[in-house]
Amino acid sequence: MSDIRTEAGPLGAESEERLMKQSIWRGWRRRCPNCGEGRLLHSYLKVNDRCENCGEVLHHHRADDGPPYLTLLIVGHIIGPAMLYYFVAYEPEPLEFMAIFMTMSVVMSLWFLPRLKGVIVGVQWAARMHGFGHEGRDVAGPDYIDHGHRDDAA
Repeated sequence: MSDIRTEAGPLGAESEERLMKQSIWRGWRRRCPNCGEGRLLHSYLKVNDRCENCGEVLHHHRADDGPPYLTLLIVGHIIGPAMLYYFVAYEPEPLEFMAIFMTMSVVMSLWFLPRLKGVIVGVQWAARMHGFGHEGRDVAGPDYIDHGHRDDAA
C-alpha cells in the first residue's frame, strides 16, 4: 500500500488553511506556493525539489500535460481573433501573415507556459493533492517512480 495521496483534503491534524487564490498568484509569479519568496522553477520548466527559502517540499507536483493544454487554450483564443482581424483589415501577403502570427504564437506560448506550470503546482499545493498534504514528511521522493514493473518477471 502506498502512502501517496491523490485526493485533495487535509490529513488528520494537518488542517492549516491554504489559500487557493494566493497559491495561484504565487504560482503565476513562479514563486513557492507556501512562502511566496523562493523560486518555484530552477530552469525553464523544472520544479525545484524544495523551496530555497522555506524548505517546502515541491517535488510532489503532477503538472505534466495541464500547462501545455492551458497554454494552447489561451494563446489560441488570443491569436485566432487577431489573425481574423488582421487578415480582413489589412489583406497581408501570405508569407507576411504567417511570419507575424507564427512568431507571435511561439513567443506567447513560451511566455505563458512556465507561468501556467506554476499555477498548476500552486493549485495542487493548495488542494493538498499528490502528496502535498503530508506536512513534514517527505513521501515518495523525487527519485521514486513506480511504473508497476517488477524485477522478478517469473
